[in-house]
Amino acid sequence: MRHPRPDDPDLPLADLMTRWPQTVPVFVRHRMLCVGCLVSPFHTVMDACTEYDLDEEAFLAELMQAADPG
Repeated sequence: MRHPRPDDPDLPLADLMTRWPQTVPVFVRHRMLCVGCLVSPFHTVMDACTEYDLDEEAFLAELMQAADPG
């Protein structure tokens, strides 16, 4: 069985924030309304980056750092 990772392109945002709650401040820091959004079970990081005009690679790096700071 494959273990999900924060950078999984198919991982819905709701699942990402549930599994790695320490990533929530990354969304808040970027003033993203993804936390608690009704669409978060359907949107991915790529969708959110497109919506907020963010560099996906840089944003994913922040998420990965937050999810595993060690």
